[in-house]
Amino acid sequence: MATTSTALGELLDHSRSLIRSLQHPSGAYPASPTFSAYRGYSWFRDGAFIADGMSAVGEVESASAFHDWCAATVLRHAGRIERIIAAAEAGTPLPDNEMLPTRFTLDGEIGTDDWWDFQLDGYGTWLWAVTAHADRHGLTQELWADAATLVVRYLISSWARPCFDWWEEHVEQIHGSTLGCVIGGLEAAVAHQLVDGELGAQAAAAASAARVFLENRLVADGHVVKWLGSSAVDGSLSALVGPMAVLDPSSGLARQTVAAVERELCVDGGVHRFLGDTFFGGGQWPLLSCFLGLAQLAIGERGKAQRMLDWAVSTVTADGSLPEQVSRHLLDPEFEQEWIDRWGTVATPLLWSHAMVLRLAAEMGEA
Repeated sequence: MATTSTALGELLDHSRSLIRSLQHPSGAYPASPTFSAYRGYSWFRDGAFIADGMSAVGEVESASAFHDWCAATVLRHAGRIERIIAAAEAGTPLPDNEMLPTRFTLDGEIGTDDWWDFQLDGYGTWLWAVTAHADRHGLTQELWADAATLVVRYLISSWARPCFDWWEEHVEQIHGSTLGCVIGGLEAAVAHQLVDGELGAQAAAAASAARVFLENRLVADGHVVKWLGSSAVDGSLSALVGPMAVLDPSSGLARQTVAAVERELCVDGGVHRFLGDTFFGGGQWPLLSCFLGLAQLAIGERGKAQRMLDWAVSTVTADGSLPEQVSRHLLDPEFEQEWIDRWGTVATPLLWSHAMVLRLAAEMGEA
């Protein structure tokens, strides 16, 4: 399977315009405009990767507007963050339902419906993405610095806590991809001088401690694992190699992690989230194929990365939309209808899927 340059170019053009057209006036990127469970919400994690994709293809204004929204949202909830930090420092950490949520309404408010909300990864991902954006385009970080300082302090106070993973699951676990995103964010904030002085030293120390934990406690069979005590992998782990480079792409740990994701989760170019996934039957996610492609490209396997991009592009619908997942190789088909009955058909379009195709194509010099 090979994607023609015309098909790829059309999808890239459509993806840019789709993301721009759906971006809320506040700067927030809605996860999906029509999917019942996502409509009206923006995730820090998903949005940070969407902004990174847009930034990588030169959509500077759009990416900056998202980072402005993140900063404004953080500052709006500064009082909550200060309470979290104070409680952690006093040795009486707040319960999970009082921690920062993973998603906010498009106006930056905390939602009122039940969700699996306490996730740390999005805040680390935002720090990584906003510094990458500023560095890529020579922008001042001043507008985002106050919010970034709060986020750094939040992560310093809470990085070692179990929380929900990327997929809103297993709140009782410490997850490899979550900890990697926290490390990436803290290290980026220090390296790009979003924080300095005493706070910079504290951030560097927290990042170092988290990295030691990751590389010593969250590794099995030579690769990073899904969570502490597991030997399995998760599709999200690819992001730690590419584009985030939390794991040095030249290292054996990065190469073994990529190989494990390929071996356990990739079928014909499509990547599953994890073995045993039942969400909509456990399909393959275009955005995870793009993450794996970015990781493969980072370790020098361009041919494999091209196959990942080709597969992701092949999932486009007749109207040019990229879905959250496709059902070509379901892990548990019996669960597909259960989720359709609950939430409707698979989220389509998913802005994150479109952004990751942009990001991989840009890294390969095709966007």
